Amino acid sequence: MLAQGSGGGRRARLGLWATGLAATRGERRAARRLSQRVPAALRAQRDDAVIRRRDLVKLAAAAALPAPAARRSGGYDVAVIGAGVFGAWTAWHLQRAGRRVLIVDAYGPANARASSGGESRVIRLFYGKDEIYTRMALASLRFWDDLSRRAALPVLHRIGVLELIGRDDRYARESREAIRRAGGRVEDLSRDELAKRYPQISLESITVGQLEPASGAVMARRAVLTLVKEMVAAGATYLMGAVVPPAGKGRLSEVRLRDGRALQAGAFVFACGPWLPRLFPEVLRDRIQPTRQEVFFFGPPAGDRRFAPPALPVWADLSNLEAIAYGMPDLEARGFKLAFDAHGPPIDPDALERQVTPAGLAAARDYLARRFPALAQAPLVESRVCQYENTSNGDFLIDRHPELENVWLVGGGSGHGFKHGPAVGDYAARALLGSLGSPEPRFSLATKQVQQQRAVY
Repeated sequence: MLAQGSGGGRRARLGLWATGLAATRGERRAARRLSQRVPAALRAQRDDAVIRRRDLVKLAAAAALPAPAARRSGGYDVAVIGAGVFGAWTAWHLQRAGRRVLIVDAYGPANARASSGGESRVIRLFYGKDEIYTRMALASLRFWDDLSRRAALPVLHRIGVLELIGRDDRYARESREAIRRAGGRVEDLSRDELAKRYPQISLESITVGQLEPASGAVMARRAVLTLVKEMVAAGATYLMGAVVPPAGKGRLSEVRLRDGRALQAGAFVFACGPWLPRLFPEVLRDRIQPTRQEVFFFGPPAGDRRFAPPALPVWADLSNLEAIAYGMPDLEARGFKLAFDAHGPPIDPDALERQVTPAGLAAARDYLARRFPALAQAPLVESRVCQYENTSNGDFLIDRHPELENVWLVGGGSGHGFKHGPAVGDYAARALLGSLGSPEPRFSLATKQVQQQRAVY
């Protein structure tokens, strides 16, 4: 684990989310002000806010049109390249700060190739002693809550997160202490309490547990699509297009798309996930490494509610920190989710064939039989191959390009970034607008190395 500092200097750097829940009242007022600034025309759409197929068609149609004339002359304040969770929330914060925003993505918001694609993501507070991410997750929870209230279908499910802990509980103990310092909630559960509450879980090698009752799951694809739709309704422009790698030094005046279009803006944010090293190979080659990650969904027996909320929360098995197993209950009837938090082999995000391997499925079934024995014969109802985009140690990259003064690089989610989207967007927007104060050193380009030495879990 990385050493974690504290004190006023750190809090001044981290802004909104540095104080966690210690400033709940003030942050709630800020959240209400942000919500009130959504245009009345957008608020009127709440009853029709479901992201339907026609919404995707509308976004695609808008993407095919040339930018409005007022924008072609350089009318965008900021162009955000990448409509995943980091890019979308950065654009959202910039728009709420009064900036005219262009959003560009090669495949579409939260597409199947993106790190932000897929159905669901865990939002949890436990990070060992790494309090910086605990506080970011706490701050992000409030934004996810607000977005979920504005959407017609839930974006956030606060169904709790259960940590299953083995004999070495230092990581769990440090997590618990950090959560409580930040103002979050966590409950200690003895082995007997675990057995009573969750009889569907085999407690082999588990000694104790802890429950984050206010954490849970974010519906990933739905969340990003909702956010982009909301911004477009409020005046942002969305375009689909593949950006050509920028060249030169100094100040970037435009980016070009492969189809020949040129897009001008006063500043540029590149939040392209696993594509960042391709756009900036001299700066990011080998500093962000995309890896292949397999996810499995198994079907519980008909009518069996033991594996759905509220009987079962989101869960993570911390008995083996080298290969953490985690998953979700049968959320929105998609199946029981299971995955392993261990880096897979390197991949090409454009060309990757997204089929799970027999070995991966066998490992998932073996784990399922040991930890959730009632699901040992459960059918595989769905599977996905997604990716992590890993920095050398797991810290995010949020920094200015070293040779392009008006270009910002935002990425390196490293398998734990989705939950932090609102806080990352807030940080990136304030950095670009000059209201950040001192930057957080851990998010700097200078701290990103070539050798993988993971330190954030």
